[in-house]
Amino acid sequence: MVTRRRVLGATLATTGASLFTAAALTPLFQARSAQAGTRPASAPLFATALPVPPVLTPLSTAGGKDTYALTLRRARTEILPGISTEVLTYNGHFPGPTIKARSGRPVVVHHRNALEDHASVHLHGASVAPTDDGAPMDTFAPGTSRTYTYPNRQPHAPLWYHDHAHHHESEHVYRGLSGSYLLTDDTEQALPLPAGSYDIPIALRDARLDERGRLVYEMDDALGRTTLLANGKPYPYLQVAARKYRFRLLNSSNLRFFHLRLADGGPITQIGSDGGLLPAPATLDSLWLSPAERADIVIDFSRYPVGTRLVLENTLGPGSPEQVGQVLRFDIVRTAPDPSSVPAVLRTLPPLPTATVERSFELRMTDESGAPGAQGLVNGRVFDHDRIDTRIRHGASEIWTVTNPNTLVPHNFHLHLVQFRVLARNGQAPNPSESGLKDTVRLLPGETVRLQATFDTYRGTYVYHCHLLDHSAMGMMAQMRIS
Repeated sequence: MVTRRRVLGATLATTGASLFTAAALTPLFQARSAQAGTRPASAPLFATALPVPPVLTPLSTAGGKDTYALTLRRARTEILPGISTEVLTYNGHFPGPTIKARSGRPVVVHHRNALEDHASVHLHGASVAPTDDGAPMDTFAPGTSRTYTYPNRQPHAPLWYHDHAHHHESEHVYRGLSGSYLLTDDTEQALPLPAGSYDIPIALRDARLDERGRLVYEMDDALGRTTLLANGKPYPYLQVAARKYRFRLLNSSNLRFFHLRLADGGPITQIGSDGGLLPAPATLDSLWLSPAERADIVIDFSRYPVGTRLVLENTLGPGSPEQVGQVLRFDIVRTAPDPSSVPAVLRTLPPLPTATVERSFELRMTDESGAPGAQGLVNGRVFDHDRIDTRIRHGASEIWTVTNPNTLVPHNFHLHLVQFRVLARNGQAPNPSESGLKDTVRLLPGETVRLQATFDTYRGTYVYHCHLLDHSAMGMMAQMRIS
């Protein structure tokens, strides 16, 4: 019997240009939609300009800190042209507004919950005290407010914020509760990288829309979400000048992995990942992004004549190439001066300390068929808020070996509080795109990753989990206590 998980696993297990191998994906999706009483609405290609989320203005900059206010509330937006769709938002924006911060300068965010559910706001990738981490069980109720303080005592990094309320996080993020938080510092600012209007955040994700343009949410709905969105719009275009641009890519999907390339096979220069700039730029012909991963890239459009239209492609299912093979289009419409450049050295990372502890972790789904009732496990156990799974000595540097033993289902691994270094993938040195600081790392079926993390900032209890949010909502999460 062919199931959702078997199709997904078969698609992920393939590589290169043949990643789309399951011609049955489209009829499977149509059959599933018909059974559910929903039919996907059509989204025209390249009919809408790529929006750029607004930068949030602080209420106050007094006292050496920036203070902001955000309201979690329902709103309506046009995902599909001419059709109003209800979404969950921060301040009515889908996705949420961008917060720009600087290392060493604290940020305070007052959140008001105007939703019907409890919420918890997690600043993904941030080093913060436990009370400000937005832990899954540390929620605030409808009609109440919560203040989070971010000291920003860490280097530059493209962080992002999203809901993390356990059992609600999957649907809340799917319906729109996420936004970018771009942290900069002197190291990054000293570089001649593209800046200003040539530095653009792009949040990629997928969605399932019915015939009325409504977002349809089903837990673990890997096959149904076949409309790709960039900054909340399906298959948009972006008018660019014939010069270098910097794009801060974020995969804000619940489940979807992206494998991105330019349609002409042209080079993509990756300059950063989850934890900021790489030590040196990496020239790639394609790029992986699992849910929650970020990639900071530069594309030089000066090699194309004005009038060129260049598509950013996705070569990975689930979904047919017609459904999910194109992400957005760059339209080169003018020339422009370009004083920017990408230096051969971007930053120097400190040497890794000697690790004193090694641990092993296994992420596994109990049922790979997609049947109801499947659970997500970390080392054989479902998340329990009253249990501490890992006890860590403050100041310790540890090596963690994380394995996905499933044969069909992909996972990834996110560690709260710290950025880590990837030491090896499947016994081999990591590729250049994983040479920097990371907080999320992909694990395709059967893969093993070794990473090293140093716990020398805050003490307290934090979670680690699969950031396929449907999986963490199903229990694929555990707790560590640093003391």
